[in-house]
Amino acid sequence: MSQFQEPAERVRDYESRILAPYAAHSSQSRGRKYPQKEHPLRTVYQRDRDRVIHSAAFRRMEYKTQVFVNHEGDHYRTRLTHTIEVAQISRTIARALGLNEDLAEAIALVHDLGHTPFGHSGEDALNELMRDFGGFNHNRQSLRVVDFLERRYPDFPGLNLTYEVREGIIKHETWSPQILTEEFPPDERPTLEAALVDIADSIAYNSHDVDDGLSSGILDKTDMEQVPIFMEAVRESERLWRELDPKLRRHSLVRLLVDWQVTDLISETAKNIGRYRIDSIDAVRRCHQQTISLSSPIAAKVEKLKKYLSDKMYRHPRLLATSEEARQIITTLFGRYKEDPSRLHGKFKFRVGMEPIEIIIADFIAGMTDRYAIRMYEKLK
Repeated sequence: MSQFQEPAERVRDYESRILAPYAAHSSQSRGRKYPQKEHPLRTVYQRDRDRVIHSAAFRRMEYKTQVFVNHEGDHYRTRLTHTIEVAQISRTIARALGLNEDLAEAIALVHDLGHTPFGHSGEDALNELMRDFGGFNHNRQSLRVVDFLERRYPDFPGLNLTYEVREGIIKHETWSPQILTEEFPPDERPTLEAALVDIADSIAYNSHDVDDGLSSGILDKTDMEQVPIFMEAVRESERLWRELDPKLRRHSLVRLLVDWQVTDLISETAKNIGRYRIDSIDAVRRCHQQTISLSSPIAAKVEKLKKYLSDKMYRHPRLLATSEEARQIITTLFGRYKEDPSRLHGKFKFRVGMEPIEIIIADFIAGMTDRYAIRMYEKLK
């Protein structure tokens, strides 16, 4: 046992020396739902990260749509590659601000586990089908995945993640009290690590959707120059690298978009920490202001980029046709399984009769990859 004491002490000492007082120190975690002995060499948040990476739900994200369905091309983002990009951006921000990188990474890696096949189109369809049962929300479903649906350990259901990671799931993005449980008070702010993942997620999908949109031909570079932040990126790219082929030019534009937002976020957040007197994790949870934020000028430019993507990309006829196809697939599957629950597979079939069939079906469909949903549709339609 003595050989493990020095490394364990080094791990604990690292956080006390490196992390800011307002960071979520692993030694101060609110713990796990099912108490268990912790690892001598890894913090609780490192273990959470590893449990997520080894989960089946994490692997399935490789074949879940981000914007373009998987069969449209090998180089478009999937839900998995997007998640990895969010984790990378989150670690960069966390380190610069003295926050807990391991917690930020764990939340980033877990935040999309509950997404349906076919991206937001699939979620919208399932939400409509589940309207009599509280609807469907991918944040709530992600928590359901790690608390109940994943089965990897003999001593407890789910992954038994720490409170802080689970809180980061349920309070991701524009969370509302309607999806919270008594365990997660709506008037209590989540950790700064959770808050930064929200914006890292936005930075990743805005910038990388530009990349995929230009690559696909749905977006036109010349037309996009009406968007101020994109035009600024074009000018800066031309100043730095005058002679670039179109592909390298596109990559340089996307890098600039990400870098500007991340740099601005770190600078503005550092000011907010001083402005709002954030000096402890308790101060973080009590603060009514948004501590992690972009500056007003950059936030305004990003909003214009978001609107452009909404108008020109997400509502493009090519993507709308895919959305309608996704809705048809999920609606048909839901109906077929409800007509004949014996068609359900594995652990889902065993749950029949123990809870509402609609909830079981929603769990089953939400966990499907795009290609598996298409295969089941072709079989059952």
